[in-house]
Amino acid sequence: MTAPVLQLHAATRVHGEGAREVVALRDANLTLLPGEFVAVMGSSGSGKSTLLHLAGGLDQPTAGSVTVEGTDLASLNATRLALLRRRSIGYVFQDFNLLPSLTAMENVTFPLELDGQPAHRARKAALALLRETGLADIADRRPDELSGGQAQRVAIARALIGARRLILADEPTGALDSATGAAVLELLRDRADRGAAVLMVTHEARFAAWADRTIFLRDGRIIDETGPSDPSSLLAETADTAR
Repeated sequence: MTAPVLQLHAATRVHGEGAREVVALRDANLTLLPGEFVAVMGSSGSGKSTLLHLAGGLDQPTAGSVTVEGTDLASLNATRLALLRRRSIGYVFQDFNLLPSLTAMENVTFPLELDGQPAHRARKAALALLRETGLADIADRRPDELSGGQAQRVAIARALIGARRLILADEPTGALDSATGAAVLELLRDRADRGAAVLMVTHEARFAAWADRTIFLRDGRIIDETGPSDPSSLLAETADTAR
């Protein structure tokens, strides 16, 4: 059998204590295989971003475990965790997280250069991704010279560069128009078809329809999942349940 890229086993994240305790995620079980594209939907505060943060090693579960390519993230020290994130995980943040002093090209090449790849090889890979995202002509601009949609596509190119086996995307189409959003989904779908595991948070059923399956969160729990045909029906069902 194919080994999972990502596994969450009874992953729980609690913030605060006593009267201030908030359970952001409770007993989440999730497995992503190579080549699988999974969408995550749910209302604000349902635990979607917490799920991504745990999957990407940006936060640690209070209970349960998170494993990436067979490695329990809790077993890694800070240096080894940073190395795994840099080499194996691509993350598209809602607020882009671009380095303001670097150009679009330099932001995309940064992970490869941190790993010691030659600058010319990193630039070649970055330029190919910037072309795919329609940004080759703004490669030398800095983040403050980009529109929100351009900055988001640069962040996506940075997440996809290199041999990333796990792609995590938090509302990757949020700052994009419909046509550009569809182009971004094509990129994510292509990476999954090439063997990466993709986990994407979205609030739009039309974008979730690109995924192999959609899971739905409510109050920190995974409550259901559906195939690629009708995530909108899942939204309707869970909305009726919540009333």
